[in-house]
Amino acid sequence: MPTPADNRTTARERQLDVTRDELERAVRETFSRQVAAPRPLAADPAGLAIRRAGRIRRRRALAGTALAGVATVLIGAGMVNVSGQAGPPATDTVVLGDPRGAAGRTSPDPLPTPSTGPARPVVRSTVDLVVGDVLTTTRDRQIVLTGIASVDRAQRVRDEEGWLVVSAPSAAGRTLMSVRADGTTQRLLVGAQAIVLAADGRQVAWRDGDHLSVAGLTGGKLIAVTSTPAPAAAVPAGFVGDAVLVRLDPARPGYALWRPFAGGLTTGAGRDVLAVHGTLPDGQAVGLVSAGTPRRPCLALLDPARGLAATRTACGPALDADGPGAVSADGRWLLANGRAGSSAAAALLVDLSTLDRTPVARPAGPPLTGAVSWTPAQTAWYVDGRGGLVLVRLDRVLAGEAAGSTPVTGVKPGTRIVVVADAAPAGGAG
Repeated sequence: MPTPADNRTTARERQLDVTRDELERAVRETFSRQVAAPRPLAADPAGLAIRRAGRIRRRRALAGTALAGVATVLIGAGMVNVSGQAGPPATDTVVLGDPRGAAGRTSPDPLPTPSTGPARPVVRSTVDLVVGDVLTTTRDRQIVLTGIASVDRAQRVRDEEGWLVVSAPSAAGRTLMSVRADGTTQRLLVGAQAIVLAADGRQVAWRDGDHLSVAGLTGGKLIAVTSTPAPAAAVPAGFVGDAVLVRLDPARPGYALWRPFAGGLTTGAGRDVLAVHGTLPDGQAVGLVSAGTPRRPCLALLDPARGLAATRTACGPALDADGPGAVSADGRWLLANGRAGSSAAAALLVDLSTLDRTPVARPAGPPLTGAVSWTPAQTAWYVDGRGGLVLVRLDRVLAGEAAGSTPVTGVKPGTRIVVVADAAPAGGAG
């Protein structure tokens, strides 16, 4: 029987007696196993590629979400053209200010309207026309005027190869629209009580609330807006040079001038003025005043430097006191409604060179119903009461032949037709 001193057990005993050679072999074997086993790389290329792709996907997702949010905001503000229609990008528009007259506020307008549109009947003339809601040019081009009510007046802006269009009055007021040469339309003023344009298309005046305002027009934008308090019934009626012509009360005689950079309205000798139809090259205005015995509307030259005081008065043809009329660009002729002798009401061609004696007036065609467009060829276009076009030729009228009305074919009955006034030289009167 073994004893404790024998240091033996029945289990397999550990070999403790190891030679140096055996120890060296064991160490070499251990090192060789470690070298054979593949170690994990400190920078795993596949893992890096996978992690990088994940980060890119996350960044793209976040960027897409942000862009979608920005696009939504811009579309809501009317600043992004997503219609897919041809035309220049949208631009900011100057919109009429609050009802108290703080004009000139900048605000984005609805997206500009491209020139393309459904085909409309083509009405040929030597002047541009607005037929219903379509601007038809002398080159048979048609531009649909969306975003504006029935058109009251339109004017060409020659320097910029475009047009300015004023809507007829409505419950929402009047609108001024700019139409560019590429057919893009843009509203410049909305909600005005009255809007008038200078004959050269470089200025606009309007009434909003209890203020009159005036601004320059360039590049389809309003610049240098100036306002002044105005009498309760006063409305802008045109321009005489750089001054705004103001009718003090449409129901009564009386005009005044407002020079925006010289103060408020100047009221004085214009209290007896009944109408103003234009200006001469020397700056004097051509109008009607109450004169003669008995008192009646008489032609007069009005001096802007003296508060529209009459410098010359001539009574002869019976002219309408409050009807439309226009002076030719050379200042020689006036076309206005009236009666010559015992003839019926008609558009009269008045020779302004005869104002130093009894003015010579000749029947020129049916009565005017709106704007007159004088052309460089010394002809005049207008629309009569039946919606027909009238072309007045000086040589024929001087020969005693009055113009007739030409019905407009291909247009629905009741469609409003407006002749577009040609652009006057810079500084011309409105």
